[in-house]
Formats: sequence, C-alpha cells, structure tokens
Amino acid sequence: MNKNYDVVIIGAGPAGLAAGLYAARGDLKTAIFEKALVGGQIVLTTEVENYPGIPEKISGFDIIDRMKKQAETFGVEIIEESVNALGLRGICKLIETPSGIYEARTVIIATGAHPRKLNIPGELKLTGRGVSYCATCDGALYRGKKVAVIGGGDSAVEEALFLTRFAEKVYIVHRRDQLRAQKIIQDRAFKNPKIEFIWNSVPQEILGNDAVEGVLLYNKVTKERQELAVDGVFVYVGIIPNTELLEGKINLDNRGFILTDETMHTNIPGVYAAGDVVHKVLRQVVTAAADGAIAAYSAQKWIEENLEELKKS
Repeated sequence: MNKNYDVVIIGAGPAGLAAGLYAARGDLKTAIFEKALVGGQIVLTTEVENYPGIPEKISGFDIIDRMKKQAETFGVEIIEESVNALGLRGICKLIETPSGIYEARTVIIATGAHPRKLNIPGELKLTGRGVSYCATCDGALYRGKKVAVIGGGDSAVEEALFLTRFAEKVYIVHRRDQLRAQKIIQDRAFKNPKIEFIWNSVPQEILGNDAVEGVLLYNKVTKERQELAVDGVFVYVGIIPNTELLEGKINLDNRGFILTDETMHTNIPGVYAAGDVVHKVLRQVVTAAADGAIAAYSAQKWIEENLEELKKS
C-alpha cells in the first residue's frame, strides 16, 4: 500500500466521507482512516427525514452506505485502522497507525464527538429505539407522544422547546432545583404549557424491551422513586469532542472543540477540521457534509499554493 497521500482524513463519518468525495473528485490522492464503525453516530439513527434530497424516511446506516460507495467510486481509500499519533507541524504531515507511518500533504480532522451518556440500565439497549441525543434529528418521530428530556443546560431546554412542536408532553428532568440555562431560554420554557419540570431527580433506568416505555427516576430530596411513562428519552448532559490526539497540538475552545476559520482551516497550516469535532452552532449530517466539502476544497487550494515547497519535502 502506498503510504503517501495528498489528503488524509481522520474519521469516516458524514464529514469525513464528504471531504473524501470532494478531495478525490479534485484529483487528490485521498485516504480516510476509521478506527471503529464507518459513519459515526448517525448509523444509530433508525429514521432520518430531514436530509435534503431524500424525501422518504431513510436510516442513518443507509445514508452512510450511499456516501461510502460514492466516495469509493472516485478512488477514496478507506483504511480501517486507528490513528495512534499525529505529526502536524511540518510541511508534510505524519500519521502513525499500528501498521506504520503514513505521509500526507494535508490532514482533515473529522473525528466527531460523542454525547455524554447517563450510563444507566436500558440506555445502550434502547439507543435508536426511543433513546436519542438529538431532538433536531428525531423530534418529528414523537408527534403526539410524551417524551422526557434529561438535563438543565441551554441545550436541554432549547431542545425541549423544539420537541414541543411535535410532542404532546415534554418533561424536563433535572438533578437540581433550578435550571442552568440562560434566563431568556428558561422563561420561554416556563411559559410553555406543554413542558413540565421534574426537579431534584436523576434517571436510574430506562424502561422498555423493544422500545422506550418509560424512565425510572430517583428524587434526591425525598429519596422516592417513580416510573415516568414516556415514549422517548432525550439525553442532554453534555457532548464530548473526540480530540484526545490533538491536545496541545492544535487550538481548541474551552470545551475541547477545534477552532477553525470559515475555510475550516485550523491554526496549523495544511490542517483542517470538519463536522461535530468543530466549534459550531449546529451538529447535523447536512452541516457535517458541508464542512467536509469546504475542508477538502480548502485543502486542494492550499496544496496548489504551496506546491513548490511540498515538492522539495
């Protein structure tokens, strides 16, 4: 296997696959490294109905399968290896994997992020079957139903408000007796007749066999437990960017997300980032794909502008 590439992409989610497609169509020798499941978080979503151009409901797996085949059609190599270390500072970048060292003229980081889990019984089993971490993705599936939102920060309350467009009832379950969200967001939630607050409570188990049927709550003040009957549980207790490899090597925000400019360029020449790993306001398949396309286009321009120096290395 040739270990020299124009573009190496770390991560084969929607951002990475879109970047690979655009880079390969730009006649750049392109490889994508993926240590786990091609597709990332979206493959856990059973129904996607808001991806432009696909009016019928489609699974996250099927979207990724199409993206993967399309990228491979243009010559993208998808290498199922973990990346152990990155050398990003030189004119040529180094990517270390268990099989050896790869070289690339540019690198696109598309390692994604993962929601902080509750780590309670039933959560893993029912993920994609009523347990969700994205109201924007799945909210419309709960039209006329009852759902619980776990959390009390900006994201939790904003997503609870979004869910009221569809759900009959939205419970916000928070471990404290007051929200952490901004006051303006709180005020909107308190005024919404569809929202009910359950204070000082934490989930202990998500109930159901093939789909969510409820959640077992524990009240930290009264020490009582209650079963809350709901059709869905939306978890917003934090999101964690997958940037372990990058600490101390690239500019991150205070939550660990990669900082980029409008071209998806990081603070390191020739290094770009795309998708959920980036500091941004909306994390969706469509925005990840857009990031990937921009990053690949920008990487191509950077190679063209620095071609003479790259040839010397």
